[in-house]
Amino acid sequence: MKYDLVSVILPCYNEEESLAEEIRKIRETMDKSKIPYEFIVIDDASTDKTYEVAKAAGVTVLRHERNKGVGGGRKTGILAAKSDIIITSDADGTYPAHPIPEMIEALHDQDMVVGARVAERGTAFFLRYPVKLMIRKLASYMAGYRIPDLNSGLRVFKKSVALKYFYLLPDTHSWESTITLAFLCNHQKVKYIPIEYFKRSGGVSSFHPIKDTYNYISLIIRTILYFNPLRIFLPVTFGIFVIGLAKAIFDFTRFQRIGVMDALVILTGVVVLMAGLLANLMVVLSRKLDPIPSEPQGLKK
Repeated sequence: MKYDLVSVILPCYNEEESLAEEIRKIRETMDKSKIPYEFIVIDDASTDKTYEVAKAAGVTVLRHERNKGVGGGRKTGILAAKSDIIITSDADGTYPAHPIPEMIEALHDQDMVVGARVAERGTAFFLRYPVKLMIRKLASYMAGYRIPDLNSGLRVFKKSVALKYFYLLPDTHSWESTITLAFLCNHQKVKYIPIEYFKRSGGVSSFHPIKDTYNYISLIIRTILYFNPLRIFLPVTFGIFVIGLAKAIFDFTRFQRIGVMDALVILTGVVVLMAGLLANLMVVLSRKLDPIPSEPQGLKK
């Protein structure tokens, strides 16, 4: 499928060591594909020579006056993009560029195409891998879809669809997982293509194990509550009912009576269930979207 223009967005923070090579790699791939493109680099208030490296490469450079986070960089790039077809990646050399044309081609009947990493080779592997696996399994259950890669940074998607969920997307590392869940929970078409994943070629990861893991989990729960609250309320209700019923059976078997606490636990289950049904009704009846700014704010060109 032919496109008049696609937009490549590359957020970066203190990536002077790897940025020039990443730009060269993506440019080479896009030039070979003959797909017209614009290239936007978002410098997230770097303290090294990232801005100078990007300017020297001859791409469009937008600079945050203060550090917002990788999600904030992606959002700035999306708002500035001229095309409805958005390609995002990372500037640290961890993602390959050669799958991009295939991903663009696959977008013609999808809303988003994600590069699913076949192996985890990031920093602090033994700490991050089990945490990411747990979060991905939780997200897959919550969304009702098998998610091969929840937070891949390499993805191609339609700007017009992404803007519908802008109010949900955070400025942090949780941006990728949140947009994935927003698309899946709202039944947008998402396709996964296997890709390689490499170690960083320079710089230091800004991922914080405790803070960012907490953000991942809280944003997963918040996103699911917005789109499908019964995915959370029903298991909680079932758990409370099981505890209350087990306690009631135990008390009746041993003391030939059902205690007040047993009744309170079961009643709590009823209250949680009613709250879940009410939340689900509110989601079905009204889903108000926050207004989307037409221009990115706080930038220097």
